[in-house]
Order: sequence, then structure tokens, then C-alpha cells
Amino acid sequence: MRDFRFSFLVTAICLGLAGWWGHSHGMGIWPALWICLVLGVLEVSLSFDNAVVNAGVLKHMDEFWRQMFLTVGILIAVFGMRLIFPIVIVSFTTGHYFDVGPVIDMALKEPEKYSQVLTDNYPTIAAFGGMFLLLVFLNFLFDTDRDLHWLGAIERLAGSLGKADAMSVIVAIAALMSTKLFLPAEIFNKVMFAGVAGILLYLLVDSVDALFESGEKDSSGSPAKRSGVAAFLYLEVLDASFSFDGVIGSFAITRDVVVIMLGLAIGAMFVRSMTVYLVHKGTLDEFVFLEHGAHYAIGVLAIIMLVGTVYHVPEVLTGLIGVAFIGASVWSSLRHRKRNGGAEAIDAVPY
Repeated sequence: MRDFRFSFLVTAICLGLAGWWGHSHGMGIWPALWICLVLGVLEVSLSFDNAVVNAGVLKHMDEFWRQMFLTVGILIAVFGMRLIFPIVIVSFTTGHYFDVGPVIDMALKEPEKYSQVLTDNYPTIAAFGGMFLLLVFLNFLFDTDRDLHWLGAIERLAGSLGKADAMSVIVAIAALMSTKLFLPAEIFNKVMFAGVAGILLYLLVDSVDALFESGEKDSSGSPAKRSGVAAFLYLEVLDASFSFDGVIGSFAITRDVVVIMLGLAIGAMFVRSMTVYLVHKGTLDEFVFLEHGAHYAIGVLAIIMLVGTVYHVPEVLTGLIGVAFIGASVWSSLRHRKRNGGAEAIDAVPY
């Protein structure tokens, strides 16, 4: 439980603040506490696959950067992505730009209007985050150095296609351009711009990583030690991409932005604690297909976000799909370990 002690502390603080806020603003103590807990669970369910992927990156970082991820990183995640970023979006959309005072007033006094502005801008938000997440998935799928395969022939074929330069970027751009088939003409240019920005951001973070790589390889063919700075940036952008759905979806539960921030803060803290727990316990080495399942869940989430530019996909469905992939990968890992007596096979098909 050592890895979760700060999560429980943050939960107690956030619940206390939510109860006080609910009492002083007419919501009521118990409704505020209940909504806060529901939002925390929603955030965890939507982001468990994020924790697994984070753990795959974090295990290559030294203790200093792990602590940065848990301290500075959580401040960025909670206050930056769950509070400040939505305010910035609404500020630019309403023409206030760097004058955020009126937007803060809107969030506190006119939450319905504030949430509507965020919802109206979801297509561009989803395109930005969706393209970043799609590249995370595609770079995993087209990895030519991976020896252990979860889906057998499918992953071997993808690995062979990955020998072509920039295959993941080619597929991502093609997917983005395909939105022309179903997007209304009036928002297509905005979605394209946001999607290209998401692609460029991924390439930028990936380039920083390449500049600082040690060049050494571990037994799986991956870099033995990732740059702390590059990995930290990668994790923060990945968390940001995951947070979009939680922030927008939370307005379907409550319009109170303070309770939303407190609830999502609880979930974000537990996601980080789960990430560190997975690293400390060596869970990714024990359940060898867990990263596979998490990346496939991320791929589906990216597609859902692109579809969400036009059609609303319930957050419950998104969370259930992620849980299904994680559960299937754990089951496959257990079968693989039993079948091979704990030894790692070169090629393993779960079904």
C-alpha cells in the first residue's frame, strides 16, 4: 500500500473540500461527496490502460524522474489539464485569449454555458488528443523489434509493415484525412489543423527522446535507458490526451467545475499510484501481454475520439472497452505463463 498512501491522502483532502464546497454552495455535503467519488472512479476506469503504458515508460526512468512524475507531474495533471486547460480553450473560443477572468466567472456562475462551449469544441479537442494516442498505438503495433506477439499473425504482419519508414505517420494522416467522409464542412478545417498539431506534438516529443537516448538496447530491443526529460514530457502529453474525455464527460454528471476538478484529481492521483505500483511489483514482466492489451485499448480510444468529432460515444462504453482489453491480456498472460512454465515464448497466440 506504500505506493497508494499519497492517493488516499489526496482523496481525503479532496473529499473534505468537496463536502465544504457542496455545503457552502447549496449542492449539499453528501451529493457533493458522492459525485466526487463517481468522477474519481470514472477517471480511473478511463485511464487504467494509460497507467499500464505509463509503467512501460516509467520502468526505464531513474528514481528522480519517477518522483518528478508523482509530484510535478500530478500538479500538471490535476491543475494543468483538469482545470487550466479547459479554461484556456474556452478563453480562446470566446475571444478573451489571455484574459481568463471572465471565463473563470463563467465557469463558477454560468456552468451550463461553460460546459456548452467546451462541448462545442470537442471535435477539435478530440482530433488533437486522438491523433496523439493513435500514434502511440501505431508505433507499438509497427514495432519491428518486438519478439513476443499477442495476436500472432496480425502482429507479425504489422511488424513487417513497420519496416517501411514512417508507416505509423502515414496511417495516422490517412485516418485523419478520412474524417472528410463524415465531418461537416464547417468544422473539417479545424479538425484537420488540430489533428496535424497532435501528430506534430508526438513527433516532437519522440524526437527529443531520440536526441537523448543512450543508444544501448535491452533484451527486448528497446532503449535501455530513456531520457528522463523526454520520457517525462511523453508521459505528460499522454496523460493530457487521456484527460480530454474525462473532463468533457464529467459535465454529463455535474456542472460544478470545482467538484469536477476535485473528483478528477482523485482519479488522476490513483492512476499515477497504479503506474508506480506496476513498476515496483514488476507486473509488466509477470503479465507479458498487459502492455499489448493497454495499447490496443488506446488504439480503440483514439478511433472513438475521431468518431466522437461527430457522434457522441458514452464514456461508460469507452471505459468498458479498455477494461475488456486489459482483462483479456491478463487472461492471455496467465495462459502463456502456465503453458510455458514461466518461460517467455517467441510467439504466443492467446486463442
